[in-house]
Amino acid sequence: MTQTPMEPQASAQFTVPAKHPMVTVLGSGDSLLRVIEKAFPATDIHVRGNEVSAVGDAREVALVQRLFDEMMLVLRTGQPMTEDAVERSIAMLRAAENGEGVGSETPAEVLTQNILSNRGRTIRPKTLNQKRYVDAIDKHTVVFGIGPAGTGKTYLAMAKAVQALQAKQVNRIILTRPAVEAGERLGFLPGTLYEKIDPYLRPLYDALHDMLDPDSIPRLMAAGTIEVAPLAYMRGRTLNDAFIILDEAQNTNPEQMKMFLTRLGFESKIVVTGDVTQVDLPGGTKSGLRQVREILEGVDDVHFSLLTSQDVVRHKLVGRIVDAYEKYDSRNGQ
Repeated sequence: MTQTPMEPQASAQFTVPAKHPMVTVLGSGDSLLRVIEKAFPATDIHVRGNEVSAVGDAREVALVQRLFDEMMLVLRTGQPMTEDAVERSIAMLRAAENGEGVGSETPAEVLTQNILSNRGRTIRPKTLNQKRYVDAIDKHTVVFGIGPAGTGKTYLAMAKAVQALQAKQVNRIILTRPAVEAGERLGFLPGTLYEKIDPYLRPLYDALHDMLDPDSIPRLMAAGTIEVAPLAYMRGRTLNDAFIILDEAQNTNPEQMKMFLTRLGFESKIVVTGDVTQVDLPGGTKSGLRQVREILEGVDDVHFSLLTSQDVVRHKLVGRIVDAYEKYDSRNGQ
């Protein structure tokens, strides 16, 4: 009888500095420890006092050691660790080990990059692709953020816009969307033109309220410092000294996309966000977002950031729902 060779066993010990209470490392009721144990089922992890030990397969033990190192780097910044942050850190470490997402960024660098703070709340990227998207906005004049719902593509772009306004890098923020959504047409909605447009722009207002003092928003809008308007209102304008975001860009046709991109003026930045799997255009109309990558890929100072279900930062189930739909579409040739 042939014996299966045992995987090389290894052990590691990690001492948590006394200044960090163990509850910040293990979580309330050991909730963070349970996340780690679930992610490394074949590794024995023991805690005694402020000592953490791991015994098991050498590669897995090395990953556990790195995970605790990264957690300590995050905790040193004063930012708490959450179950979500631990899961994302493990996913990043595993991806790096498998040669995916190769780069110099570590989980601690991703999780501690602050974009904007408002009323005690800090907005920061939560995944490696989100960090690279945010960095691309800093480096390029035109950035496309393409990905499914819940990946933070619009929210992070708006945080960067508010950051740029506060740093006086731009004089105004312009937020726009095409007014075509899920079978509705403006003519069928009640009220004045402004009220008709409002349902399409409401998600942008909601995000602004997270990032600015709500009392200041009407004043900034009245002064033209923040403009929220449908895409049709962009025609014929040149937008200088502005941070311009086109949201739901999958619902532009090619002519609208070209019109929008050519509004770019001096000292301005454009971020275009959308989900190419959620096109609500009438049958037969080509999406300008699907086409633009073929046209502009490789053009200097234009960057395409692709986000996936792995970057969904809503409820965990959203990522699974996105994956399930992608599998269904691929099975049915859609």
